[in-house]
Amino acid sequence: MNNTPITQTDQGRILSVDFFRGFTMFLLVANFGQLFDPGSPNPVVVFFAGQFDHVNWSGLAFWDLIQPFFMFIVGVSMPYSFEKRRTRGDSWNKTLMSALKRSLILLFLGWVISSTPTYSTFTNVLAQLSVTYFIAFLVMRWQIKWQLLVSFALIIFSDLIFRYWPVAGFVQPFTADHNFGSWLDVWLTGSVSEDRWVAFNAIPTTAHTIWGVVGGLILMKPWSANKKIQTLFLAGIVGVIAGYALGIYIPIIKRVCTSSFIIVSGGWALIALAFSYWLIDIKNFRRTGFFFAVVGMNPLFIYLFTHSGGNDMLRGFINPVIYRIFAWTSKDTIVTIEVLLISAMLWYICYFLYKRKIFIRI
Repeated sequence: MNNTPITQTDQGRILSVDFFRGFTMFLLVANFGQLFDPGSPNPVVVFFAGQFDHVNWSGLAFWDLIQPFFMFIVGVSMPYSFEKRRTRGDSWNKTLMSALKRSLILLFLGWVISSTPTYSTFTNVLAQLSVTYFIAFLVMRWQIKWQLLVSFALIIFSDLIFRYWPVAGFVQPFTADHNFGSWLDVWLTGSVSEDRWVAFNAIPTTAHTIWGVVGGLILMKPWSANKKIQTLFLAGIVGVIAGYALGIYIPIIKRVCTSSFIIVSGGWALIALAFSYWLIDIKNFRRTGFFFAVVGMNPLFIYLFTHSGGNDMLRGFINPVIYRIFAWTSKDTIVTIEVLLISAMLWYICYFLYKRKIFIRI
């Protein structure tokens, strides 16, 4: 096995980290779930349709892992980012102010793109990330054992407050619209989220970002490649087993980020990081890595673009052509062509920015 250092792109970025981030973002924005009809008579199609959608309440599908993966991979990048700041001489206070500014901007952007003139919410992934990022930053200089202690303390705190918050009608921790998170949303915005996500999720899911930081620190250690992969993979396996076992007593519910959900999804994130490092940096699948890394280098841009009408704009551009050329085919064929073309166009936009060294950051 090759034990060479972490592969970097010509932009000085870590290719396996950008690959993981880009793969996550590409799934998040490309709407591949449209390719699978949940009403299909084919059980294989129905299975994949279920995996590309959130479970209604309790349980876990592949699509429920995308947001935890995103929170996690941001954490992985943080040690690299702040090490660069340290080596160029930035003081702790300057770095702190930068992290605080970034968090506030993320909170504002998340609130803006997910709210309407009559409805406000802080359940958007950017708004959630603003909290997880800043807390993870505050503890990032601590020893790994203390960072892990903070992450589990946040999980336990969240579980306890959901169980024992003393407000009539909101003390059913695992019941939609009657839990602490729903009460907090009513207090913050005046209403409960229509899709039952809660803003308080930012506290327990901070564990994902902290665990990502720990993962990044492990990749930066002067260990052999084997040791890094084994450490990440075994930690992930423990998390997955522990999360599913805990799910027997505490339901795995993403919409309120129960402790079992946080642990099992964090385990899968660690396994995904180990696989990405093995595939890209050890087995040297650079072309595969580069394809997704192009998206991973501009995550903020592609997220804001697609969540502010970008996909609809692309759809309006290509649909007149698709429907005229492929009108003789089935509706499913047209939808497939539409999804694949929009995905290709989204990738090319990211590639266009990459070639011109344009990276949207805050």
